[in-house]
Amino acid sequence: MRTADLTTALILIAGGALVIWDSLRLGIGWGTDGPQSGFFPFWLAVLLVLSCGAIALQARGRSARRPFVTREQLRPVLTTLLPSVGFVLLTQFIGLYVATMLFMGFYMRWIGRYGWVAVALMSVLFPLLTFLVFERWFLVPMPKGPLEAWLGY
Repeated sequence: MRTADLTTALILIAGGALVIWDSLRLGIGWGTDGPQSGFFPFWLAVLLVLSCGAIALQARGRSARRPFVTREQLRPVLTTLLPSVGFVLLTQFIGLYVATMLFMGFYMRWIGRYGWVAVALMSVLFPLLTFLVFERWFLVPMPKGPLEAWLGY
């Protein structure tokens, strides 16, 4: 367990340091029109590095002989990880909104054991609301697939 904690902490510290370095390049100050581009990423990365430093310090006192994860603990992790990986892969081919609909429908039915009416409503309404917020109101283009292209977006 100790090795896994230390390895994870060090990897995240390295990632946080990279974000801090790039945020400094972008500017972390406060301009006349608000925060500069690197302001929020910088402070989030500082919190990440500090948190991971605390985890690394705590890991020093732990036993190295305990397993990182047992079979019983791995099952719920994989139950979440595998559909999430599928969602990310599907987004590349069918777009964010359709992938979200499929992911939510699958996850609500398989993991949550919700009824078909709730699954159908949520898996259609949430991506639709997301589309309206990002594409129409904020004018932020998100990854689209063939369905959106067919609909003219």
